Amino acid sequence: MTVISNDPSWWPSINLSIFYSYWTVAAGLVVVYDWVLTLIQEIDLIWTQRWSLMTVLYLVIRYVGIPYSVASILGIITFVSLTDAVSIPQSFHSYPMNTFICRGNIANYGVNGTNVVVTAMLGVIMIARLHAMYQRSRRMLIFLVIICLAVNIACGVITIIVLKYYFVSEELILSGIHICSEEFEGDTQLLFSMVWMLNTVWEVLALCLSVWIAAKHFRDLRRLGPWTGSTIGDCFRVLMESHVLYFASFAGVSCLQLVNLSPEVKNSNSVAVVILSGAMEILLSVQMFVLGPRLILSVRQYHAKLVAESDAETSMNSIVFQERVHVPTSSTV
Repeated sequence: MTVISNDPSWWPSINLSIFYSYWTVAAGLVVVYDWVLTLIQEIDLIWTQRWSLMTVLYLVIRYVGIPYSVASILGIITFVSLTDAVSIPQSFHSYPMNTFICRGNIANYGVNGTNVVVTAMLGVIMIARLHAMYQRSRRMLIFLVIICLAVNIACGVITIIVLKYYFVSEELILSGIHICSEEFEGDTQLLFSMVWMLNTVWEVLALCLSVWIAAKHFRDLRRLGPWTGSTIGDCFRVLMESHVLYFASFAGVSCLQLVNLSPEVKNSNSVAVVILSGAMEILLSVQMFVLGPRLILSVRQYHAKLVAESDAETSMNSIVFQERVHVPTSSTV
């Protein structure tokens, strides 16, 4: 259904849509900038290494975010695409539309389905990290897999229900400007709250398990002495630094989502709400497509550093050995 109107009362909504599109551009630029920034490291630590499950997860998460970001930016620059960010509940993503075509249900399924899949992949990465931190404990692996599967299956089912029964879209032509309006009808606040709670429970659980095992190892290292297990201590430090950054971004997104669930914010057309939604869009992109891949990249950087230091130490020992052999030989001559 297409709604055509030249009513000047729509102009504030149009301006808010344009303002929100700037935040979408910023979110895309952050993803592309981080990709360019880490491209050399990615080639050295990902593409040239032996392929594994973590390699596949890194590449999928990294290169799923870039097409969305680039397409959004190009769409806005070329067609002056707009998004009615005010009418879209922020528990789900909103992306710029082509000026003449509404995205529709099928494409919306793809976007939100991708979000569910990427979240599940990040869960797999977190399981692998925790499994390694707990010295490959089989019980811990089974526990994490069960919790992660339960959370992601539940979130996936809720997403399907919302998109199938509550999602509607229509094209608006306001003062000659085409806007795709997407709304969720009915009382979806409970479903959005369930998704928020499930994801929060999983992330908090992963953080608590990481902090507990890291604190235990650091306490043991302090008791045994500074020179005992220094490599293990450094490895745990690297794991915790990347995990804390990732959780901080998730906490920011989670808090903004919680604020957006309130009816006052949901039904407001103020600039502050658009700023809130735009900030959440940027944080969400950072969490999923920047800090998510860095969970893998940081570990590989540390491993490469260890290998380089080991090779340097081996070379130095070889030089010292050769000098010690050469000195007595020259003296005898």
